[in-house]
Amino acid sequence: MAWTETYHCDVCGRAKNDDQHDWWLAFTDTISPTPSVPEQPVLRLTPWNQFLSHSSDVRHFCGARCAQTGVDRWMNNILELQHLAEAEKAEKPQ
Repeated sequence: MAWTETYHCDVCGRAKNDDQHDWWLAFTDTISPTPSVPEQPVLRLTPWNQFLSHSSDVRHFCGARCAQTGVDRWMNNILELQHLAEAEKAEKPQ
C-alpha cells in the first residue's frame, strides 16, 4: 500500500509538487549570546529538505515571496510578545 504526501505553503496554501524547486522551510530556535543573557528566539530558514519537512514545528514556503511574508509575520509576532511582556512588567508593583 502506498500513500501520497502533500505539502502546502503556510502562507498562500499552494500545494507542492515534484517539479517545484524553490520551496523553503523555516523553524524557530533559541540562542543566548552569553550565559548571563536570557535566550532569544531565532528563525532559521533553509532550502527544502524532505526529511526536515516532516517536523510538526516547521513551516513550508513555496518561494521567496511567501518566505518573506512568513519572516515578516514571525517578526511582528515576536515584537508583539515583547511589548506584552514589557507592559506586564510595567504593571507589576515593585
